[in-house]
Amino acid sequence: MNIEWTAEDKAFQSEVRDFFAAELSPDIRRTGQLMTSVYSEHESAMRWQEKLHAKGWAAPHWPVEYGSCDWSVTQHYIFARERALAGAPPLSPMGIQMCAPAIIAFGSAEQKNFFLPNMLSGEHFWCQGYSEPGSGSDLASLKMSAIEDGDDFICNGTKIWTTHANEANWCFCLVRTSREDRPQKGISFLLIEMDSPGVEVHPIVSLSGEHIQNQIFFSDVRVPKANVIGEVGKGWTVAKYLLEFERGGAAYAPLMQVRLKDIRRLAERTPGDSGAMLIDDPLFAAKLAQIEIEAEVLEMYELKTMSAISAGGSPGTSASVMKILGTELQQHVTELAIDAAGHYGLAFQPQAGAPGGDVVYPYNHGDDFVGEREAALASLRYFNERAGSIYAGSNEIQRNILAKAALSL
Repeated sequence: MNIEWTAEDKAFQSEVRDFFAAELSPDIRRTGQLMTSVYSEHESAMRWQEKLHAKGWAAPHWPVEYGSCDWSVTQHYIFARERALAGAPPLSPMGIQMCAPAIIAFGSAEQKNFFLPNMLSGEHFWCQGYSEPGSGSDLASLKMSAIEDGDDFICNGTKIWTTHANEANWCFCLVRTSREDRPQKGISFLLIEMDSPGVEVHPIVSLSGEHIQNQIFFSDVRVPKANVIGEVGKGWTVAKYLLEFERGGAAYAPLMQVRLKDIRRLAERTPGDSGAMLIDDPLFAAKLAQIEIEAEVLEMYELKTMSAISAGGSPGTSASVMKILGTELQQHVTELAIDAAGHYGLAFQPQAGAPGGDVVYPYNHGDDFVGEREAALASLRYFNERAGSIYAGSNEIQRNILAKAALSL
């Protein structure tokens, strides 16, 4: 499809490009270009958020009255694509993209006035307290308790696989405030300060040596009832709303298309089995063309969903569709990158990338790697994207949601 942009859209594109050219320092740009997961390195991302906030572009999808941009859906798309082309790192989605829509939809005026400005400025950095040992995709089975005590709740339990809990000063949690006839009942959506007495964060270091995930332990943590978003005992409604934005609140296609161009360029320099360049291999060329077509199809679907969000709606069941299509296509892209990397794709070299957390021994040995950097990044992104179809609700669960909600099966 040939999309003709208006003169206003072209002017906006120039404004975005000029802003990126002026404000993206080399170190921040490098962080974005060398990312190996969905999370960028914390310090660089916070410096970038400060620049975006000063421009008024930190949360373009929020309603305008809360500090957002009065952009058209085309402008949202232009910004997402230019960000990918420029190599700018994404901001952490936990606060601005996930918790904020829940506060906007269900929070009190006092909660909005306090939390939203601090999210925009980066003063509050958030993590998500959903999963527990034994309660991941079956989230309604969670056990972390919150018992009423005067004006407070006393919280006990644990959350696991909590991204950047070691960096966060706030956590949005699902807690069980009562036992009801259905597991989805009696759950409340509670905001907890991470420096509260009784909160302990234990690191989970992955096999790659990266410290991004954590387990949080809550022992008699006192939290004001005023920190409940929505009604007590009805947090499942808030959680489902938030998950729509986690699964379908951002576009996959622009960055995927940038990565496909990188793969094409790498294949033009990589010898195939016949001795000719890999790009001239008919089988590889056919795979590349097929994935490029699928990325364009996904882009059209994302534009439709972005239009609904910009009009004040939520992604709805489109969130599950985008989660399935986006993560599974990303996996195919990384598989193709492994082919294009050749022998260099066989080596595990995390030092070639910019992961979303500290890398500990034995992989923390500077910038020394073998082969082209793009080839060295291939296996890192391949392994990370294996988790894409599991986190934020496994794709099997998403298909069940679609079968029930969209097809009435």
